[in-house]
Amino acid sequence: MTLLATMLWPALAASLLLGAGIGWLAGLPRTGPARWGALTLVLGAGLCGGLAAAGIVPGRAAAWIECAALLLAAYLVGAVLVAGALQGRDTRP
Repeated sequence: MTLLATMLWPALAASLLLGAGIGWLAGLPRTGPARWGALTLVLGAGLCGGLAAAGIVPGRAAAWIECAALLLAAYLVGAVLVAGALQGRDTRP
C-alpha cells in the first residue's frame, strides 16, 4: 500500500483538499440522515481497508479497492479535521 500511496499522492492530496472544502462548507452532520450518511462513508472506508488488508480480493480488483480505501480515508480526514475545527464558529459573512 505504501507503493500505491507514493504513486497516488496527487489524488490523495486532491481528495484531502476536497474533503476539507466540503467540511468547511457543510460542517459536522447535525441531522439524523446526515449522521447516517457520514456513518455509511466511514463504514465504506473501513470495509475497503479491511478487504485490502485481508487480501481476500485478488488482482486488479484489489488495486481498485486499495485506491478506494486510501482516497476515501483522505477525504474523510480532511472533512472531519476542518469541520471539527470550525465547530461552534459562525463562518457566515
